[in-house]
Formats: sequence, structure tokens, C-alpha cells
Amino acid sequence: MTTYAICHLQPRATGPTPQEVADYIERIQATMDPFGGHFLVHGVEPEVVEGPWPGALVMIGFPDRAAARAWYASPAYQQILPLRLAHFTCRTVLVDGVPPGYDATATARAIRSGASGDGA
Repeated sequence: MTTYAICHLQPRATGPTPQEVADYIERIQATMDPFGGHFLVHGVEPEVVEGPWPGALVMIGFPDRAAARAWYASPAYQQILPLRLAHFTCRTVLVDGVPPGYDATATARAIRSGASGDGA
């Protein structure tokens, strides 16, 4: 099942320097390639329709949770991570997608019958 690494980025008060941001961006793809990672969303400010959301969003897809964890923990990514953390406040999560053919009504039926559901 596909796993997504999602990061909400907010620039720190001092702000990043363009050179450091460019260095991080130039190097990140090579850290993802061995783990099958690919960008789905990269550094865009979303259209907010509910709740506060200052900053930008990054979403990277991986084949599964093990690949996403291995990428994040990899020496190659850990080497460039300080470039991001020095200049952005980040909230980063790994979240599994739904399986092919997922139907929310089946989850609702499971909740109503007292079985555990797959999400809200």
C-alpha cells in the first residue's frame, strides 16, 4: 500500500537563504530514488478552505511504509535534513493510503456494526 510523507513547511522568522534551499532541493531527489519515492506535491501554498494553514506543503509517495521509513532514516537524507530544519518549522508525517477499491461506505457500515473502521 502506498505511503505518503507529508510535510507542512513554515519559514522561520529569519527565513531561508535561496542558496541553502536550492542545495536541499537539488539533493533530495537522489535520496528518494533508491526507495521509490516521487513528489506528488512540492512546496506549494495550498488553497485553504478550512482552518489555519500558514506555509507550504510537500507530499512524497513511496511504495510502502518500510520504504518511506528507510528513506527518512537513510544516511543520504539525514545528511541534507539539517538544511531544511535550520530554516523551516516542519510538521512531517508518514501516512498510508487506502487500498485500491476503497469504499468509505464500507467503513461506515463497519462502524455502525461495532467493528473497527479504517478511518474517519
